[in-house]
Amino acid sequence: MPRIAHLYFKTAIIFLIFGISIGLHMSISGNHAPTGAHAHANLLGWVTMALFGVYHALNPRKAEKRLAMIQYVVYTFGVAVLIPSLYLMLSGNAAMEPIVAISSLIAFAGVLMFAVIVFSGSEAAVPAGVSRVR
Repeated sequence: MPRIAHLYFKTAIIFLIFGISIGLHMSISGNHAPTGAHAHANLLGWVTMALFGVYHALNPRKAEKRLAMIQYVVYTFGVAVLIPSLYLMLSGNAAMEPIVAISSLIAFAGVLMFAVIVFSGSEAAVPAGVSRVR
């Protein structure tokens, strides 16, 4: 499995732990204001990153490209800044709104980069012994 697929799976697990921790904190405290941060941690962090990892595991030639690692760094940075700043903003710290906006745009740039990876070329992996129909 390509290195980037492993990175995505490991990062996804970290976001899952973080997302569940937010959910537990909301439940224990009775404060459900940061529900959006909980949802973003689980969907943008856990689910989306796991799906990025699956895509790269199934397309190892695309996973080897430099753009794949740049996309991982950009997307991960965006989401890693977005979730805690969104948590703080939803908890009442309005000063976090510009950071939420900027980190959302960075995460979106990472998604656009992933779209470039997906739509670039037809370098999908084909299992050994399977012929391509042209």
